[in-house]
Amino acid sequence: MTDRNTRHKASMEKLKARVDEKVASATEQRGLLLINTGNGKGKTTAAWGTVTRSLGYGYKVGVVQFIKGLWECGERNRLEDDPNLEVVIMATGFTWETQNRDADTQACQAVWKDAECMLADPDTYLVVLDELTYMLKFGYLDIATVKAALENRPSEQTVIITGRNAHRELVAMADTVTEMQEVRHAFNNGLQARRGIDF
Repeated sequence: MTDRNTRHKASMEKLKARVDEKVASATEQRGLLLINTGNGKGKTTAAWGTVTRSLGYGYKVGVVQFIKGLWECGERNRLEDDPNLEVVIMATGFTWETQNRDADTQACQAVWKDAECMLADPDTYLVVLDELTYMLKFGYLDIATVKAALENRPSEQTVIITGRNAHRELVAMADTVTEMQEVRHAFNNGLQARRGIDF
């Protein structure tokens, strides 16, 4: 047992040294570009967790929901009365239900104007562009337009983009990319989405 404890202590000392070195070398302070992508669930939920964190410190937050806006959203229900939170919803629902590319494009462009205002506001600490990846995939938004808004945003502003199949140019410019990987999904086994758990 003593040998194991000695090895453990030596291992933790090495780990601490590596962590301390990384902490010491992290000297830059600015807003970040974060992407939650992948085919697993939890991308939007993770973004709402960060929204809650920012609101908890009294920061101003903007959320733009591009696809799931018509769905119930427990996080939005809980937080929408916070005076520091602005939520804009595309409100056309899922594109496979509308099946109208022109109408979806117009709705997306209208909501993107709100997103651009948030991305230009130096008082908005965090902007979430929920399901933005689909707007690029379906051609409702141009990647150059999105990149320009992200590159010209206030330096202290953090942006979270969610959705599957994040555009490679967004991934290339992001500070942190998290890929949610699906191992098993209840829905694929006939289980309905559960209120308070999935939405």
